[in-house]
Amino acid sequence: MKNDSNSKGASKPLILLTLVFMAFLSAAQNPEKLVFTDASLLPLIGKGFEDTENRYERLPANLKEKTRPPVWQLSTNCSGLAIRFRSNSGTIAARWEVTGDVVMNHFTPTGIKGLDLYCLVNGEWQFVNSARPTGKSTQAVIISNMKKEDREFMLYLPLYDGLANLEIGIDAGSTIGDPIVDSPKRNKPVVFYGTSITQGGCATRAGMSYTNILSRKLDREIINLGFSGNGKLDLEIAEAMTKIEASCYVIDCLPNVTTEIMNEKYVPFIEILRTAKPEVPIILIENVQYTHMLFDEKTASNIKDKNQLLGKIWKDLKKKDRLIYYVKADRLIGSDLEGTVDGVHLTDLGFLRMSEILYPKLKKRIR
Repeated sequence: MKNDSNSKGASKPLILLTLVFMAFLSAAQNPEKLVFTDASLLPLIGKGFEDTENRYERLPANLKEKTRPPVWQLSTNCSGLAIRFRSNSGTIAARWEVTGDVVMNHFTPTGIKGLDLYCLVNGEWQFVNSARPTGKSTQAVIISNMKKEDREFMLYLPLYDGLANLEIGIDAGSTIGDPIVDSPKRNKPVVFYGTSITQGGCATRAGMSYTNILSRKLDREIINLGFSGNGKLDLEIAEAMTKIEASCYVIDCLPNVTTEIMNEKYVPFIEILRTAKPEVPIILIENVQYTHMLFDEKTASNIKDKNQLLGKIWKDLKKKDRLIYYVKADRLIGSDLEGTVDGVHLTDLGFLRMSEILYPKLKKRIR
């Protein structure tokens, strides 16, 4: 009995500490101290088409019955989309509901269905914090205790899930509204077409996909048309891409195609873009060098064949197209085999390296 009494007494400080922590957490996320604004009232960047079924989707509604079902379903993921706003609040919070509540064994929840906040500081976008999802619906304080002054913010949306709704929370008495700085610049965006890597798999948070990194580096809006496992040169997607007043098209789809698909569709895909946009640069990217190629001889052979075929296609196109460019993949994610999470999909390190290689090539082409 004596031991039982001591045990109960010893547990009281722990219980008290737990209650204090819970009270602190409750106060930090108490909705009564915050005012929430529907994000649909604020500008959305990274969206190539206005005529979508729902606001946070990436393809026009008229493609729903024309494109393959997996492409359409993936287009409801928010990759590349971001809310731009200005606020003088000392706290930025969010509450949001995703449509799929996606879970993967090689991809962080913050990347799949979290939010990622950046702030413009001295003309450059600085990471503030991420909003970590707790399930299909989440409310989270992203940052607090800031000095109350006007700031420009950008809130990246989930890479691999859709959004049913999103609200941004600020301190009561503070303001939130449209940005006054045009950054990333929205005239003539860069349009990327590709695969799961283009879509952002497997960045730890949304701001670290290579297209989002490039958007900040270039200070230019980027339209992300990456479709996980389904960047298979669907010609209706090329037709849709021509409706965007792009400064450059980037085609990064080789991980999802075979040489047979390439022989059938690669040139027609490019010809659709070129016919509609004769003066827009087009950049072709080789298949990224999977890190397990050093050991997997079949994979190494397949990628070698695809890259050699793409090189031939490019050389043939270049004979009559002065605005078509080529990016080799040998240095795209480094040479130390440390750029992926599973041999294929990139970590933040792989995405950063990829953006560093692509940045000067894009910088030369966009106007």
